[in-house]
Amino acid sequence: LASVNRRGAGPGRVDKSKSAAAHALKGLKFISRTDGSAGWPAVEKRFDDLAENGLLHRSKFGKCIGMKELAFAGELFDALARRRNITGDSISKAELLEFWDQISDTSFDSRLQTFFDMVDKDADGRITEEEVKEIITLSAAANNLKKVSEQSEEYARLIMEELDPNNLGYIELYNLEMLLLQAPSQSMGIGTTNSRNLSQMLSQHLRPTAEPNPLRRWYRRASYFLEDNWRRCWVILLWLSICVGLFTWKFMQYRERAVFKVMGYCVCVAKGGAETLKFNMALILLPVCRNTITWFRNRTAAGRFVPFDDNINFHKVIAAGISVGAGLHIISHLTCDFPRLLHATEEEYEPMKRFFGDDQPPNYWWFVKGTEGWTGLVMLVLMAIAFTLAMPWFRRGRLSLPKPLNRLTGFNAFWYSHHLFVIVYALLIVHGHFLYLTKKWQKKSVRVNQPIHL
Repeated sequence: LASVNRRGAGPGRVDKSKSAAAHALKGLKFISRTDGSAGWPAVEKRFDDLAENGLLHRSKFGKCIGMKELAFAGELFDALARRRNITGDSISKAELLEFWDQISDTSFDSRLQTFFDMVDKDADGRITEEEVKEIITLSAAANNLKKVSEQSEEYARLIMEELDPNNLGYIELYNLEMLLLQAPSQSMGIGTTNSRNLSQMLSQHLRPTAEPNPLRRWYRRASYFLEDNWRRCWVILLWLSICVGLFTWKFMQYRERAVFKVMGYCVCVAKGGAETLKFNMALILLPVCRNTITWFRNRTAAGRFVPFDDNINFHKVIAAGISVGAGLHIISHLTCDFPRLLHATEEEYEPMKRFFGDDQPPNYWWFVKGTEGWTGLVMLVLMAIAFTLAMPWFRRGRLSLPKPLNRLTGFNAFWYSHHLFVIVYALLIVHGHFLYLTKKWQKKSVRVNQPIHL
């Protein structure tokens, strides 16, 4: 805000319904629901439909980003344009991408900066205690800080006590901006010093008392962590328990089979890893089923104890589980049980004939050319491509690769490479059908897990 706007307003209580901060908070609620890079393709498509000569007019900005209240979308457009010194009423696709990056950035500073960009337009330069509380609540929710969110009223009260000693019911917005963003400029002079002192005073109020006993300190941190993340913790523990249970079940099962005498613990590890792999391949699609997740979150009580908003993170955790399961399965086969089978004596190979035929496999090529072999290798290659292009360095275009390799970076490469899993799932069913060591269809769990989920 300009200096006159910050300090020129007289005393009295602010009508919250007319406060620019209230409007900005409304915008903060909207951008808290955006889904970042996952939503950009839809925004980009609407830009292509709405733009004229490669430029999107201010009046169409709201429709382009999916905001129903077009008048308010204009205020958001003005705030984002003002920060970038854009003076016209139209923006290019590159500028729209910059706008979207700021709107969809879930970091504390970015959300708060967007809020202040919108408030800067107002002439009163004030903000009420209720609005301070709502800022803290929204910022905490965006960063999954449940404990901070629960104590937002106390934090807001402490801030008001320091910034509003005269009980006017409002505080100067520029003081709060300097306090929360911690970006004082040299031009502020005395105001900068006061803001720093104010930050120190508030820090003393809000900082918990240091605990000298390391065990109690660890217990306190663990308690806070569990209180903030108990929903994530129990879901992860349940998932890990299922994976460990499946691995152990299949491991113990193969210890009692005839193949154990030839292939040893290698086949137990390979089959245990495969069992967790099949489970996770069936599960990994669930967190990205948006309609299902939204229905459970909004229509059922499950949202109270299941962190549905962390669906993408859980999707990544399951992907890590798939990598571990695939690694155990592939490495155990290629480096352990296949070599043991190839070098088995005639007497040792005798009970293996009903699985691998009367003639003992002579080399690795025997396994590769079979249906189980080539389907497994193709799945490995496709999954490696999809997993690599899903890494942040590739997905967000952080790598500077020469042409034509630069086409392997960016969201489009990530999006299309993930569709390779359609082939992977088809091959997984084929691979699971032609198992060497299991002939009865009802014992092939891949025949049950994958088709039901798909």
